Amino acid sequence: MVAIVGTVRSAFSLNGLANARSELVDELGPTNLAAQDVVIAMVDQETSLRGFVISGDESFLEPYRDGRRSADEALARMLGFLRFDSVQPLRRELQEVDAAARDWERNFADVTVNEMRSDPANARSIIRADAGKAQFDRFREAVRRLQVRLSPARADAREALRDNANVVWFWVLFTGAVILISLAAVAIILRRQLVIPLQTLAGRVRAVARGDYDREVRSEGAAEVVELAEDVEAMRARIVAELGALQTAEADLRRSNQELEQFAYVASHDLQEPLRKVASFCQLLQQRYGGQLDARADQYIGFAVDGAQRMQDLINDLLAFSRVGRMEQPHTDVDLGTLLERVRTDLSRAIEESGAELVLDGELPTVRGDASLLRVVFQNLIGNAIKFRGEATPRVELSAVRDGECWCFRVADNGIGIDAEYAERIFVIFQRLHARSQYEGTGIGLAMCRKIVEYHGGRMWLDTDGPAGQGSTFYFTLPAETDTESR
Repeated sequence: MVAIVGTVRSAFSLNGLANARSELVDELGPTNLAAQDVVIAMVDQETSLRGFVISGDESFLEPYRDGRRSADEALARMLGFLRFDSVQPLRRELQEVDAAARDWERNFADVTVNEMRSDPANARSIIRADAGKAQFDRFREAVRRLQVRLSPARADAREALRDNANVVWFWVLFTGAVILISLAAVAIILRRQLVIPLQTLAGRVRAVARGDYDREVRSEGAAEVVELAEDVEAMRARIVAELGALQTAEADLRRSNQELEQFAYVASHDLQEPLRKVASFCQLLQQRYGGQLDARADQYIGFAVDGAQRMQDLINDLLAFSRVGRMEQPHTDVDLGTLLERVRTDLSRAIEESGAELVLDGELPTVRGDASLLRVVFQNLIGNAIKFRGEATPRVELSAVRDGECWCFRVADNGIGIDAEYAERIFVIFQRLHARSQYEGTGIGLAMCRKIVEYHGGRMWLDTDGPAGQGSTFYFTLPAETDTESR
C-alpha cells in the first residue's frame, strides 16, 4: 500500500515538477530574456540615434537599424509567449512595453532621423532638449512594471519546482525504504515458512529415496508445504504397499521358479527314464516282430515308436528353452565369424544334401555373450532356411551392420516364406504353421531364438515388407561394445 501511495503521490509530484519546470524554463524565463533583449535593443537604438545627430555621420544609423530589427524580433518573441497560461496574467504589462517601444521609435526616433536629414540644427536642438526622454522613460517604466510582475511569478515557479522535487525525493526514499524493509520481512517469513520446511521435507524425502520406507514424511510451515508433504506421504504409503505386494509376488515367483526347477529335474530324469524304456521296448518290438504280425500291428508299433521319440524331442526342447537365462553362463567375447563356421560344420550334412549356399555379406563382428546360446540362434535360423526351402536350391544370406549402440544382423533365404499375419505367431512356443507330416520339428526353435536374443539385450523380428512366398528375412540386434570392431 505504501508503494502504491508513494507511486501515485510521486506521479502527481512529477507532473507538478514538469509543469513548474515548463513554466520556469520554457515560459517565464524566456519571457524575461525577451524583455531584456528589448531593453538592450532600445538602448542601442537610443545611443546610435544620439551619435548620428551629434556627428551627422550616416554610419551611426547602421547600429540604429540593427537595434531596430533586434527590438522588433524581441518584442514579437515576447508577445508570442502570451499563448502560455502562466504568461497570460502579464498580458497588460507586455502590451504596455510593446506600445511604449513603438511610440518612442515612431514618434521620436523616426522623426528625429528625418529632421536631421532636412534640418540638422533643429534636430540637434531636439536632442539637446531631451524631447524624447519622456517617451523613453515611459518605456523604461513599462519594463520595470513587467519585471515587478515577472519576478514573483518566476519565484513562485522556482518554489513549486523545489517543493515538487522534495516531495518526489521524499516518496522515492520513503517507498524504497519501506520496500527494502518489506523484502527483508518477506525473506524472513519465506525462510521460516517455506525454505526451512522445504529443506526438512527434502531431507525426509531423500531418506525415503535411499530406502528408509518406514520413515513418515511430515512437515510444518506454509499450507502449501504441508499439503506437499501430505501428498509425498501418500505416495510413500502407496510405494510401501506396492513394495509389499512386489515382495510377496517375488516370493511367489521364487517359489514358482523352484517348483519349475524341480519340474525340470523331474522332466529330465524321472520322466525321461520311463519314456526311454517305452521307446526302447517299442523299438525292440518293431525290430523283432516287424513283419511277423499283421500290417495293422506293425502300424501301431510304428505309431508308438514315433510318439515316444517326439515326446523325447519335446521334453528336450522344453528343457533347453527353460534353461535360457536361468542357468546363466559368464559372458565372453564371441567371434561370430568363427561361430558361424562351427554352425556350418554342425549343419554340414543338411547343407550337403540340399546343396544349400551360405553367403556372408561382409564380416561378422565380435560381441559379448554366451557362445553356446548364440550358436543356437544361428543354427536355428540357418537350419530353418534349409528345412523350409522351395524348389530352388536353398540360399542363405547373412550380414551385420552397426546401428548406433547395437549390431543389426540380417538372415535372408529364398524359401517358401512366411505370411505377414504370422509375423508374431511364429515366435510363440510350440506354434507350427505346417503339419508335422510336411516338416519335422517341435515348433520351439524361433521362440528359443527370440528368448536368447532378448536375454542378450537385443530384439528379433520378421521382415514383413517383402513379397509373400519369396523367402523370409529375419532381423535381430545385439549390443555392441564401444571398442568392438568387426573382424
